[in-house]
Amino acid sequence: MVRRRLGGGAARLALAGLLALVAGCGGSPRTLDTPQIGQSGTTPQAPQQLGFPAFATKNTTRVGGADAVADAAGAALAVYPSAAPGTHPPAVVLADERDWRAPLAAAVLMSAPLRAPLLLSDGASLPQASADALGALAPAGAAELSGAQVIRIGDAPAPGGYRTTSIAGRDPYALAAAIDRLAGVAAGAPSRDVVVASADVPAYAMPAAAWAAKSGDPILFVHRNTIPGPTFAALQSHRKPRIFVLGPPTAIGPAVARALSAIGTVTRVAGREPVTNAIAFARFADGPFGWGVTAPGHGLVFADARRPLDAAAAAPLSASGTYGPLLLVDDPRTLPLKVGEYLLDIQPGFSREHDPVQGVYNHGWLIGDAGAISVPVQARIDRLLEISPIDQSK
Repeated sequence: MVRRRLGGGAARLALAGLLALVAGCGGSPRTLDTPQIGQSGTTPQAPQQLGFPAFATKNTTRVGGADAVADAAGAALAVYPSAAPGTHPPAVVLADERDWRAPLAAAVLMSAPLRAPLLLSDGASLPQASADALGALAPAGAAELSGAQVIRIGDAPAPGGYRTTSIAGRDPYALAAAIDRLAGVAAGAPSRDVVVASADVPAYAMPAAAWAAKSGDPILFVHRNTIPGPTFAALQSHRKPRIFVLGPPTAIGPAVARALSAIGTVTRVAGREPVTNAIAFARFADGPFGWGVTAPGHGLVFADARRPLDAAAAAPLSASGTYGPLLLVDDPRTLPLKVGEYLLDIQPGFSREHDPVQGVYNHGWLIGDAGAISVPVQARIDRLLEISPIDQSK
């Protein structure tokens, strides 16, 4: 149930005022890099030491890495705590952080049946956060890949002591096509639907990672006016797929869309800029394709549009738990007005005749530290996700 809101322009003006207050009010709460479990009541600032509000509020949880390497490690362990039998992943993906496109395409490997979260390498070396997370995850081995525990993409390393399978390609487009082939082999057949994303404007491509992880629909890349050869060949292998072009004509031009229509049916999902593009993708549905999030009762993931690798890092959170699409902020200090309006549209509500316990709830994952999404913005998101009483006087 969605609560009543002010109509049209009045709602926008009220929301704009609230967002401006969030951006400019008061001092920020003290934050820590890592919440400290086990603080006692005699510890100064015990709530902040425990991680509130920067780590979690009643409707949000933050994966607060200073970079995507840490965020990927944190998200993988959030999805797979690996602290009891049955909580380890079958396999883990290692992808090179130096090019955002291959990690984004690798999000599809989090979908069934592989269910493999992503960790990031720095070329052929494994950062400490990734190495520690891999050791903690202790992947069991994916039956679909002959027991492989690690899926190595491109120049990512093959860590010792693990059964490894490798995905090779001479460039990001060939790597994305090879990832698509592996996902199809694991699933038993190529997917019917494919997302085509911009190879040049990463903020428009970011929302595709969450959907790929949830659905198993691969991500392939094009330029504004050309289709790379590996992308064209990969699309042909899907045998007349439904192709969903993510992004406006300024990112993927009309000539490319026309050329793609010779391979399969083409539907464009777009917003005029990255924030509204992500919202359009969150709302969109066409049969089994798309989130179709137009009502309350969902998970959501929030990331900084300037940090494309965070979309790949966070993808496992969209494919488990509360599930849900990726939304973007474009300034860490301010919640975009359009995001606020969207959250109002899907905000849960309850009437006086109903107990809120019987309602539905929204939850948000925030990706990155306060340099990506500030604590005041987190507080505003928390408020907009909260189940609220319906005003029945209108």
